[in-house]
Amino acid sequence: MSSLPRLVLTPGEPAGIGPDLAIMACQREWPFELVIAGDPANLRNRAQKIGLPLTLRDYEPAADPQPSLGGHAVICHQKLNVPARAGELDPSNATAVLAALDRACDGCLSGEFAAMVTGPVHKGAINDAGVPFSGHTEYLAQRCSVAQPVMLLVAGELRVALVTTHLALRDVPGSITADRLTAVLKQLVPGLAARFGIPQPYVLVLGLNPHAGEAGHLGREEIEIIGPVLDQLREQGMQIEGPLPADTAFTPPFLQRADAVLAMYHDQGLAVLKHAGFGRAVNVTLGLPIIRTSVDHGTALDLAGTGEAEPGSLIAALELASQIAERRR
Repeated sequence: MSSLPRLVLTPGEPAGIGPDLAIMACQREWPFELVIAGDPANLRNRAQKIGLPLTLRDYEPAADPQPSLGGHAVICHQKLNVPARAGELDPSNATAVLAALDRACDGCLSGEFAAMVTGPVHKGAINDAGVPFSGHTEYLAQRCSVAQPVMLLVAGELRVALVTTHLALRDVPGSITADRLTAVLKQLVPGLAARFGIPQPYVLVLGLNPHAGEAGHLGREEIEIIGPVLDQLREQGMQIEGPLPADTAFTPPFLQRADAVLAMYHDQGLAVLKHAGFGRAVNVTLGLPIIRTSVDHGTALDLAGTGEAEPGSLIAALELASQIAERRR
């Protein structure tokens, strides 16, 4: 293995702010080789539009990785199907977006890349192209043949994981099963240890219902499903507390003793996480055989090509991916 890691970045939706953010990230020097899996013409056009310098060098897999220099980028050619216009979605490019993800993921699986970092994709544009797509997490899990990935959002010391991800709210209760909850916790706890170097993670587990069901008066999922699973896993040595009401768990006295919070559904956990750390939060997928981090926001079509997008979340995602990769080495 080279002494210098090589990370791959997918800009995501070519009409969104992903290309802008990738170019902004390339203005920095990095202690690793950063390879962008994207369309060089799109990056050059967007760099000109936002007024930032960008010199592209073709990616050479056989060459030794070199530190990334400010204003320079290494490009792994992933040509778009049609030219992209900032702020204007075109489903014709959906397959190209997914092809870039496939290239990055396969490169991580083979050991070519130490980690992948993903920019925001537009789920609607991909689905409008006739490709069923619920999100990066699910797509990469399928690509890696993983049955139960775990979405973990990180903002400083606050870490929030999810039992269910991109589901309609009406579908959530039926998806909270003993098997699913057990599988998620068995990915989350060792994932915290492996990815973040936490020897014995302590996890707060939320209930599904208000007041964690209030002894069955507001729902019985806590009594019939969540509580029994936690009891069983505690007997196996996991340090987990719950089920807790969400409005109790997300208070300083509880968070101070926790390494992570496990929420039952998307907005239950991520509304708090994004309030606490929007613009610097990172999405980490646990349970994959590869390292994958991502931004915590969407494509922001209205900001694409304006130069006003904030790269903080992408910078944090690159930094965290690099740290995890170093820990893995």
